Amino acid sequence: MSGTIFIGTDTDGGRQNLRLDKANRHGLIAGATGTGKTVTLQILAEGFSANGVPVFAADVKGDLSGISQSGSADHKLHEKLSSRAAKIGLDDYAYRAFPTIFWDLYGEKGHPVRTTISEMGPVLLSRLMGLTETQEGIMTIAFEYADDNGMLLLDLKDLNGLLNHLVENREAVSRDYGNVTSQSVAAIRRNLLTLERAGAEAFFGEPALELEDFMHVDEGGMGMINILAADTLINSPALYATFLLWLLSELFEEFPEVGNPDKPRMIFFFDEAHLLFDDASKPLIQKIEQVARLIRSKGVGVFFVTQTPMDIPDSVLGQLGNRIQHALRAYTPREQRAVRAAATSFRENPAFDTEDVITDLGVGEALVSLLDERGAPAIVGRTLIRPPASRLGPAKPSERRAVQDDSPVGAKYDTAVDRDSAYEELERRAQARDKGDAAEAKRTEREKAKPKASSRTRTTKSSDNVIMREVTRELKREGRLIMRRAMRNAVRGVLGGMMRR
Repeated sequence: MSGTIFIGTDTDGGRQNLRLDKANRHGLIAGATGTGKTVTLQILAEGFSANGVPVFAADVKGDLSGISQSGSADHKLHEKLSSRAAKIGLDDYAYRAFPTIFWDLYGEKGHPVRTTISEMGPVLLSRLMGLTETQEGIMTIAFEYADDNGMLLLDLKDLNGLLNHLVENREAVSRDYGNVTSQSVAAIRRNLLTLERAGAEAFFGEPALELEDFMHVDEGGMGMINILAADTLINSPALYATFLLWLLSELFEEFPEVGNPDKPRMIFFFDEAHLLFDDASKPLIQKIEQVARLIRSKGVGVFFVTQTPMDIPDSVLGQLGNRIQHALRAYTPREQRAVRAAATSFRENPAFDTEDVITDLGVGEALVSLLDERGAPAIVGRTLIRPPASRLGPAKPSERRAVQDDSPVGAKYDTAVDRDSAYEELERRAQARDKGDAAEAKRTEREKAKPKASSRTRTTKSSDNVIMREVTRELKREGRLIMRRAMRNAVRGVLGGMMRR
């Protein structure tokens, strides 16, 4: 059927086809561990790629890398897969590989994925570090200060250097931007240290990821499948969830509106989706709901992959139109509630009890409800999922390396770049300040030395002046005495002459 992806066949013979023009209405793949979620993700990724739609998916267990390799008749499950293909009427079943680009935040199993501190922003960065509201406020001040002073925040050393600068100048910064305390900055730096130990240092830097590089289509018109190696990353759940949330936000911010396209511009699979919502604040959940609601107009479809629908808040779950539910266990009260919640989320099928079937599904089976041509959920069916055409299981290291060597983006991202940024700017300022302080210290020393010598001179001159003033006074006094005597003598002489006359 043109414009669709064949997913499987129901027990009553009906075929489940995901409509490409409804794929941007998002979806859910749920089920307990070992029930076939990864295979379902794999066949969906294959279907989108075959229709020219680029895909991004996190490979949490390492199994998804096999999508880059063709399946084989030598595989241990070949007979089982062929039997399933025949059972569901997949007459043209054949093995094939799909164009793949491998990515890795740590740069070990794929091209490095990097972003800058500035692009991550203070809000996501604060969530990543688990900062308090006060500490998040200081982080916001740091970003504002950097913007106002033309400082690039690219990596963690830039942010560390800026925080040190804020503490050293906290009085001036607090006066212009708001209160900055050394205690709060110290707490932020402790969280940064934890982040560095989790491996985030490799994530922040340049060249930063450009989302257009997720949008490649090969020469045959097949969409590239971007696989993020997440088997190590998942051990740092905060970093994993924040990275995928950042990626989703970037897609929302950068992609233009396209309305309701015939097929998505891109499909985004969010595996272990519960990590996104664990300990998430209400405003953050509201933001995720908003992005999920609006990003479909950008032509982006998001599929959340998790164990139970209860892992996802109702406000977000309500946005997921296409649903594939694998088996759930019901041993504990919480698991029983999850089964009931999953059952009530489907449009009921009169042929069976949905709640009973969920616990009875075999591996590779699922309850499937997809959007019809009107955009309404179809009646749920018990579906045997089709087998993948690519390899079940991981690619070998040599095969992964060959894929990387042939990648269209390797030359762009494999070599890190450390350009001039806030750290270097602050270092130059510190050096200039140190030079200025040294010069000032020398001038001070010279000034200190001068007063001692000139003090003696001034003392000597002062003594000489006192003596001169005393001498002058004596001379003047003597002069006045001499003048008085002369005047008296003259007067006496005149008077004596007058008397003699």
